[in-house]
Amino acid sequence: MSVRETLAGSPDVRRTNLAVLLRHLHLDGPMRRAELTDRLGLTRSTVADLVGELARLGAVEQLVADNRAGHTGRGRPSPVVRPCALGTQVLAGEVQVDQVEVALVGLGGTVLRRDRRPLPDRAPTTAAELVTTIATELAAKAPGRVLGLGVAVPGVTRDADGNVRFAPNLGWRDVTFGRLLESRMPGAHVQVVNDADAGALAEHLRGVARGCGDVVFVEGDVGIGSGVIIGGQPLVGAGGYAGELGHMVVVGREGQRCRCGSVGCWETEIGRQAVARALGLRADVPRNSLVEALHAIGPDGPRLLSQVARHLGSGLANVVNIFNPGLIVLGGLLREVYPLVSSEVRHSMFAGALAAPAEQVRLALPELGDDAVLFGAAETVWRRALIDPAGALAA
Repeated sequence: MSVRETLAGSPDVRRTNLAVLLRHLHLDGPMRRAELTDRLGLTRSTVADLVGELARLGAVEQLVADNRAGHTGRGRPSPVVRPCALGTQVLAGEVQVDQVEVALVGLGGTVLRRDRRPLPDRAPTTAAELVTTIATELAAKAPGRVLGLGVAVPGVTRDADGNVRFAPNLGWRDVTFGRLLESRMPGAHVQVVNDADAGALAEHLRGVARGCGDVVFVEGDVGIGSGVIIGGQPLVGAGGYAGELGHMVVVGREGQRCRCGSVGCWETEIGRQAVARALGLRADVPRNSLVEALHAIGPDGPRLLSQVARHLGSGLANVVNIFNPGLIVLGGLLREVYPLVSSEVRHSMFAGALAAPAEQVRLALPELGDDAVLFGAAETVWRRALIDPAGALAA
């Protein structure tokens, strides 16, 4: 027996190999066992054994072709291994200013069920009750084991315990949201995350930012949230509060008063209310109505949205100068605004950005659309399971 095979059989190395194999399937989808062997650099028998263990845990399934169509090699074709969405799921939620959405997401990123309901008021207990009510209903219909609940919120969130230090657009300050959820779902693993951090994570793992190590995700709606990936790793800061770019000041004293107490914050100049003002609509216009207005804007769009475009571009110049990203992803309402004013946004950005980092950046829309934040919330729970699949799935 070789040294490599001996190491592959040790408990720690085996746990790591199981984690790496399942992560490939979770993020990249079905593939032949021979390809997994190449990716992991292990022997065929070791990979077959690892796949067999994950199959016994209900995490994957193997499909053996009945014929050799498309198979040109010798012997039988390698079995296809795919993540079993019906065997293992997580719950993912997103709290917005006016609604709550929760989805049941299977291994591999398949959304099996989802439910979206209006948020009657913005009290933390109301949001927690609505999230857990929907989550409990979805869990009761789950076809397999449910590993936990990940919830994204539009606020400054502490990673360690899900404490929401500040969510101005919800009116929350120092809300123990993680505990509120856990008290309503005893024994469940609960993870609370900032919404833009979740969006950045999802687009980095599954969307337009795959393969890009330095990414900034800007989520625009009532407020502006931002998630940052540097060197392939989330930039969270000492307490998990990094990346609050919506509250950098881009306008002087003549700017709008922000809910955070400052004046001229970026989110007051490019958020939902700013877009509504530009179109001559009331500040509290529902998001769906605002999106419909943007779709029907016609040739006057660039003129009406020119101020929003300038402020969006000048803020992005700061992002480019500070983080030197290879990619900036514009999500939420900005996904609707940017295509209408892309030229002016880019002109304003390049006018304010340093030449060297500006040459390396490109702007993109999220590949996952409005589901980016929801998928990111799911990935915060999957991350725990993927570290030790056998331990998590056997529990």
